[in-house]
Amino acid sequence: MTSDTTLPHYPAAMAQLDSVGSTLLKAAGDLLATEGPAALTVRRIATAAGVSTMNVYSRFGGKDGVVEHLFVEGFSRLGEAMNAGQASDDSIADIRVCGLAYRRFAIEHQTLYSVMFDRVVPDFQPSIDAQVLAGSTLQLLATRLDRAMTAGALRSADPLRTAALVWATCHGVVSLELKAVGPAAIDWPAVYDDAMGMIIRGLS
Repeated sequence: MTSDTTLPHYPAAMAQLDSVGSTLLKAAGDLLATEGPAALTVRRIATAAGVSTMNVYSRFGGKDGVVEHLFVEGFSRLGEAMNAGQASDDSIADIRVCGLAYRRFAIEHQTLYSVMFDRVVPDFQPSIDAQVLAGSTLQLLATRLDRAMTAGALRSADPLRTAALVWATCHGVVSLELKAVGPAAIDWPAVYDDAMGMIIRGLS
């Protein structure tokens, strides 16, 4: 049985790219993953995609436009993952599902995650629209937390500030896992689950 509560629809990424645009975007992601940000030049992206440099300029305006697409695509996919499924009668379980979706996205889309959070392309500055879209992801978590507060499962507090606290905790654990910080014997999925449990108990 599900609740009548409907979580907000997460906005679409950007205008649909044609096949050449999609190929260029994949080429850029592959270059970033295998060779790092220094490889992200218009010429290298075009060569990897098997097209002329004009195709990069006509579709993205240049390298920054390509990176912006990766940035927005990442946050759109993350938002969709966090917002998947209907709200259940268990608001705390829904928060955990949201948290697990965050970690799963980070593990499965490490290149996008690095563009979104690690600023791996140092000279890239996302547009205001892209930053607003990125911030909307935090609002998704705030909505779930507000629902738990309204139900009495969590103590009342500012949902957005609480969402930032939860996100910071989850992001910290995921970042350590992705960077392989600490002894190899650490069970990161268990640490992540424990971290979520601790923060939920602390907010109860």
